[in-house]
Amino acid sequence: MTSIAHQSVAELGGEWSILNRQRLDHVRLDELLHQLVGAEGQEQRAVLREVNRLVFPHAFAEESVLWPVLRRVLPGDEGERLTLQVEQEHQEVNHLVVRLDSEELSEDERRPVIERLVEVLREDVRDEEDELLPRLQELVAPARLRALGLVWEAVRRTAPTRPHPTVARRPPGNALAGLPLTVIDRGRDVLDRTAERSPRPTAQRLRRASQALAGVAGRVERVGVLRVGEDPSTSVDDPRA
Repeated sequence: MTSIAHQSVAELGGEWSILNRQRLDHVRLDELLHQLVGAEGQEQRAVLREVNRLVFPHAFAEESVLWPVLRRVLPGDEGERLTLQVEQEHQEVNHLVVRLDSEELSEDERRPVIERLVEVLREDVRDEEDELLPRLQELVAPARLRALGLVWEAVRRTAPTRPHPTVARRPPGNALAGLPLTVIDRGRDVLDRTAERSPRPTAQRLRRASQALAGVAGRVERVGVLRVGEDPSTSVDDPRA
């Protein structure tokens, strides 16, 4: 198998092929991770927010659209084994970002968490580009790859943008969680971006509103039906509780 990292757009099935859409996100992620490694303080937090806004919608769309297809088309338990490995990586990313969101970590304590986050995200990209996506390419026609790319892109653009570790990594739980958590997350994104360019009193009110929405998201995550469908190895209690 040839890694999708070393193929042309035409070889991947065209601009809208799921393979090309995935690689575009991976290229942008690599740029952000290089920035993140060298950043500190507020700059580090700003880059991390951009990483989150790329990574979490990307992973949500994979788990909702792409991995179910892989489990159907790959022979035997190969699809289950490969997608579960990536789901476990996604879950670790959730936990690491939750830790980084905590105001209790000092700058020295944040550094090893950032380093591990970068390591896991790069492992995830390698697993997808070198193994999962080439296997999909072998078994799925280019026309279907393009159709998957369109669906994946539509889901990615309307997906949650923050970590939700207690929600299932698989349908039906993740599909049911998508709409309410997307509304909450994107509302928080607007509040946080506005706070960054507002005077201090206004910024404080906006951040309190964002934290209130975080509490709402936490309650939504714990709704039982949103945890249905997950493999036991990625099913966990909320680390923020």
